[in-house]
Amino acid sequence: MTYFPPPAEELRLIDAELRQLDARRGQLLARRAWLVAALRQAAAAALPPAPAVAPHAAGFPPPRAEAGAPRVQNVLLLLGGILLTVAAIAFTLVSWGHLGISGRALVLGGVTAAVLAAPVPLLARGLRSTGEAVAGLGFALTVLDAYALHEVAFAGASGAGYAAVAAAVLAAGWTAYGVLPRTGGLRLPLPAALAAGQLPLLLWAVAAGAGPSGIAGALLVTAACDTAVALRWAVPAVRVAAVASAFALGGWGAVAAGWLSWTASGPGAAARAAALLLLAAGTALTAARRVADEEHEVGLAVAAGLLAVGAVGGTARSALPAVWTVPAYLACGVALLAAVRQARLPRPVRRGAALASAAVQGLAVLTAVPLVVITVLGPAGWVPRIWSGAPDGTRAAVAAGVPWPPYAGTAPLVTAVVAVVLGSAVRDPARRAWALHGALGPAWATVLILPPVLDVPYAAGLVVLGALTAALLTAAARTRADASAVTALVLAVVTSVALGFGALAARPATLLALSVLAALFAAASVDRRLSPVTAPAALAHATALACAVGAAAGWAPQHTALLVLAVPAAAALVAPRTGGTARIPVEVTGGAAALLAVGLAAPAPPVLALVLALCGVITAGTALRPDRRALGWASAALFVLAAWVRLAAWDVTAPEAYTLPATVPALVVGALRRRRDARTSSWTAYGPGLAATLLPGLAAAWADTHWLRPLLLGAAALPLTLLGARHRLQAPLVLGGTVLVLDALHELAPYLVQVTDALPRWVPPALAGLLLLAVGATYERRLRDVRRVREVLGNMD
Repeated sequence: MTYFPPPAEELRLIDAELRQLDARRGQLLARRAWLVAALRQAAAAALPPAPAVAPHAAGFPPPRAEAGAPRVQNVLLLLGGILLTVAAIAFTLVSWGHLGISGRALVLGGVTAAVLAAPVPLLARGLRSTGEAVAGLGFALTVLDAYALHEVAFAGASGAGYAAVAAAVLAAGWTAYGVLPRTGGLRLPLPAALAAGQLPLLLWAVAAGAGPSGIAGALLVTAACDTAVALRWAVPAVRVAAVASAFALGGWGAVAAGWLSWTASGPGAAARAAALLLLAAGTALTAARRVADEEHEVGLAVAAGLLAVGAVGGTARSALPAVWTVPAYLACGVALLAAVRQARLPRPVRRGAALASAAVQGLAVLTAVPLVVITVLGPAGWVPRIWSGAPDGTRAAVAAGVPWPPYAGTAPLVTAVVAVVLGSAVRDPARRAWALHGALGPAWATVLILPPVLDVPYAAGLVVLGALTAALLTAAARTRADASAVTALVLAVVTSVALGFGALAARPATLLALSVLAALFAAASVDRRLSPVTAPAALAHATALACAVGAAAGWAPQHTALLVLAVPAAAALVAPRTGGTARIPVEVTGGAAALLAVGLAAPAPPVLALVLALCGVITAGTALRPDRRALGWASAALFVLAAWVRLAAWDVTAPEAYTLPATVPALVVGALRRRRDARTSSWTAYGPGLAATLLPGLAAAWADTHWLRPLLLGAAALPLTLLGARHRLQAPLVLGGTVLVLDALHELAPYLVQVTDALPRWVPPALAGLLLLAVGATYERRLRDVRRVREVLGNMD
């Protein structure tokens, strides 16, 4: 069996082992230090002697190189090439004027040939960077040679035309220079040739006096050439430069062609712009089918699809009335979906076509948004002229003081087509649910804006809105997808707002519409999933209905407030029976209706007092629920406010009439709290209630010249003080005693003033001095008495 020594013996053994370990560790550290020193001495003996350190640098580390040798070399070569180029420009334009332009051209030609030949031996010796710098200087000299040649032999030629020819020649020459066997190792010639190749077509178009179409075509053809170079050339520098040029020139050309298509005044101009857009689309599609990166392929396919839509849609727009502009582009966008079903096309291209079609449809739907906003919020213009008379058509009811948007006749067609496409074009089961969810918005917009667009009769338009609200609520109740249910609910609420505003034109329509809306949303609240939205909406419509009924009956606003109180009462009854998430929205809506009732009753204080009291009753009934006990305080506050308003209506000015209604409930609540918890302080239980009456009463007594109020105040403070002393409670004792003393001083104040006036002026100082002497003589005993009083009060509750 294992032997376990006693604790004292085990502690001694552990200490001995630790001492041995410390000793061994010290030996090993000493040996390690000796070995490190020996290795350093051997390494120092093997190295050559270090150079002497300057006296001022002793003790500091050697300076760190901030730039590597290759970087320094490149900077020096670049600066040298720039300086030589500047010198050559100055030589050509300013210096050596006595040689003439011909002499300068000959000299420059010779220097250019020598400079362009210099990289060959430099490359043979491995000086590639130097060769690049010399080649760059040579290219700059060739540009100066072209300028000198123009001044010598082609001075009368057009500047733009000669610049185009010179740019083409330079591009071809630099390309040949970059592919020669002896200079093929240079990286500068080919990108420089590509940069020069961007100018000939554009300059030729300018020289030929081509209009915007010709310039846009030159840009697009150049971009197509850049695209071909980027797809076929394997040199990375050339490919990057070609891609950048293709995107820059192609983007500008496509924007210019799109603007020409949009502003085309006839089919001919639109056809020319369409040809340019199709050229850009073909270039983008070709690039999309040849690139290897899927993201770039999708992006290029999207651009190709949008450009094709712009081309065909612009041509159709020029031949159709202006109201059919958006449907024309939308039809082209929908036609793009045919490419999605072509299996021979790569998957990224089909995906890009689908995204381009979705973008076109989204933009088309956006054009209908202003009409939807006018249909929903435009009827709000009936609020300042409510019940002024029903208009003849729905359009006048919707655009109440709002200008009707032009070209709105085809907006329902646009939204309907988008809804049908979303509902039928998506075949993938995983995405079909989201497509149907997205189709709900355009379908709703179609039904919403169709009556004002067709200008159906006023009553028929209201019926359509009511039926649309009912259909949306039914769809929200039957669907199982949460996203679709939420969308249907939101659209139902928005439609109900449009119906409520639109019905304000006529009194019967208002009452009927609000009644139907309240009933629809109340019926939909049976579904617990919908109740967080439908129940508050039903209460809101019921509140509006109550106000409308009161106004229709000719009641004053304060009398209508009593009818509005039925809504918070219903909310208090319904809230416990709704789901957990719907309870708070229902109560908040009920509270808002109660505030509206208070605001309506504010001009009539007697009715306001009744409304506040009824609100207190509703709040007290709600406070009976275990989770709403805190509303008891609000109920008490409402009752007190009701009493105050009632007293103010009776012209009661006595402060006790206002404070006693608050004091009695507060004392009752404090007594109940101390009964449940005996550790509750008397200040917490009785202090607020007593102070609410005693302190205002004391202030009124001091300002009162009669004897009745101080007498009643003292009569109330005396038993309160005795009760505090009897039951050992601080709050009644201190508050009652303080009020009693101050009340007595108030009653004795006139006599004290008379006595003070009767005494000589030296008596008060003498009495004060005697008092100080007496206190000083018995200071210690007085302090002990004060401590005893404090202890007695401290032992009280």
